[in-house]
Amino acid sequence: MRITEVETYHLRLPQVAAECNGTQDALLVRVHTDVGLIGIGEVDSSPHVIRAVFDAPYSHTLAAGLRHLLIGEDPRDIERLWEKMYRGTLYFGRRGAAIHAISGVDIALWDLLGKATGLPVYQLLGGAYCRRMPAYASDLMPATPEEAYDRAAALCDAGFRYVKLGWGGLGQSEAQDVALARAARRGIGEENALMIDAGLCWDAATAIARVRRLEDLDLTWVEEPLPPDDLGGYARLADAVDTRIAAGEELATCWEFCDLMDRGRIDVVQVDVSRAGGLTEARRIAHLARQRNLPCVPHAYSTGVLLAASLHWAASLPNGWLVEYTVEESPLATGLTGTGLLREPLRAVEGYLTVPEAPGLGIELDEEMVARFRVA
Repeated sequence: MRITEVETYHLRLPQVAAECNGTQDALLVRVHTDVGLIGIGEVDSSPHVIRAVFDAPYSHTLAAGLRHLLIGEDPRDIERLWEKMYRGTLYFGRRGAAIHAISGVDIALWDLLGKATGLPVYQLLGGAYCRRMPAYASDLMPATPEEAYDRAAALCDAGFRYVKLGWGGLGQSEAQDVALARAARRGIGEENALMIDAGLCWDAATAIARVRRLEDLDLTWVEEPLPPDDLGGYARLADAVDTRIAAGEELATCWEFCDLMDRGRIDVVQVDVSRAGGLTEARRIAHLARQRNLPCVPHAYSTGVLLAASLHWAASLPNGWLVEYTVEESPLATGLTGTGLLREPLRAVEGYLTVPEAPGLGIELDEEMVARFRVA
């Protein structure tokens, strides 16, 4: 079996709002083979930038586009191809956009391997520790306490027992941050779990003061209160508060995650498999987290393709915990009523996601939806 083509599909809503919302555009990857099998992957990044990483012609042994590196290769050689792509993009890669692009290919290769062997990806990754993963409803924080209360309550009424609200109305003032978090806690009640995503909006001193003010809310975690490179600040924060600190969605490769775990001393390791290096690198990161007795929770705020890959990965981990489930009502996301671009969407039922059993990722794209939102 050989790779014959690598396609990228840029999908975008007609109107894109100025907000931290990953469901407004997407980049899908299709890896074609000479036996007719096609693997599907996704990159949650800047689609225009990522397409350049795929399309760039050969410039140098350490500077080549991914398509050039992949065509003619055996797609079953997943780890070897990961190293070939990593080395072939060293001059402009090593982190960031190049690793994001590699991630999309890697997810597609695992999907291909599953289709070639007749096995679901979670089995190829070592087997599922559970077939039903608890999902947390993930949404933007509303602008007012009243709206935060209503949204949190509605998500619990929809069956979720874990709710995360972030970005949006947070970061304007201490009084506003505290009021929004307290309103959300009242909305979900004391029996359910609440997480707050601060959205990189504080410095270390502010984060310490803010998290201390919220500790009576028994938050499951506070997510990304600091910029991803402020490892010293993360360490100060983690040492100063009792609430778990979660981070990692901007990071790429196990090297960056080792720094975040060891120097930043975070409590919850959040890997986006479409940015960190695909399922291959996400599995390495999870092993490193397990050595440190830290739980892994995937970041997955995009389409159903990323959700499926994240679900297979999380289910295959002894230190897997939860799966992020975006409830954003975007045509590109599953939400509470959408499809997430899939013919059979992955829907949370009573707060749980069931891992697909079909070969590969176990998903099929809704081609009409792809064509509707594809950028020419």
